[in-house]
Amino acid sequence: MFKIAYSPVYKYKLPEGHRFPMEKYELIPEQLLYEGTITKEQFFHPDALTREELLLTHTATYLDKLDAVDLTRREQRDIGFPVRKELIGRGKKISKGTFMCAKFAAQDGVALNVAGGTHHAYSDRGEGFCVFNDFAIASNLLLSRGVYKRILIIDLDVHQGNGTAAIFQDNEAVFTLSVHGERNYPLRKEKSDLDIGLPDKAGDDVYLKALTEHLPKTIERFKPEFIFYLAGVDVLETDKLGRLSVSKQGCKQRDEYVFSLCKQYEIPVAVSMGGGYSPKLSDIIDAHANTYRAAMDIYF
Repeated sequence: MFKIAYSPVYKYKLPEGHRFPMEKYELIPEQLLYEGTITKEQFFHPDALTREELLLTHTATYLDKLDAVDLTRREQRDIGFPVRKELIGRGKKISKGTFMCAKFAAQDGVALNVAGGTHHAYSDRGEGFCVFNDFAIASNLLLSRGVYKRILIIDLDVHQGNGTAAIFQDNEAVFTLSVHGERNYPLRKEKSDLDIGLPDKAGDDVYLKALTEHLPKTIERFKPEFIFYLAGVDVLETDKLGRLSVSKQGCKQRDEYVFSLCKQYEIPVAVSMGGGYSPKLSDIIDAHANTYRAAMDIYF
């Protein structure tokens, strides 16, 4: 069975007035356990990244600000919520969870992090609900330790992975692929190795066609040894920030397709959940749960 990164610190509560759906990090595991898709034995609880590990991706100046909880109002506004010591500690464990997922995926083919997908964080700053960039951190750790030489990041969140693209813009060992809403956040896009910007209300057919047309070619040309997959569910037609109008079934087909390709090419994949902002929390939970259901169906 695949492993799942999850820790009680994932359930961090934001101050009153902030509407980011933090509850999903508690409810996703509960739903999956309730329906019998997973068992408690699949969970592991990551510890925190060390400063040395973080410095492979984030600057010392930025880390110093975080450790001192000394961000300006502008810097906190760019992140999207007040940055507190507990939130920083949570981010260090979530990012370590993604790195550990990579190690478990090497054994089982796939591993998933209940949180993560913090692709808007740059090396020197946070943005868009992202403090640390978990895929960048995990990729740099794997590369620095000589575990892999070529890593593919598949970013299917509705928002372009601008922080990830910027961090790896001059790194030929990491290929960044982003399928996103062209007119959505961020207003100023960075340059991924492959950007596929889709129009508002693209729907299932356009969305899945873009994926099936470009992903196999990317794998064939780049020949990655490992894949990180950001499975954001803010592509849903119910999402208040997404605007791509993908159905829940279309989103599940997306996950099934990505997993099927990874298995076909025998490339291990680590998954982070990314965004999801539908007004009904049950829509968010069910769509995220579909990613785990797809992993179980494809691999086990």
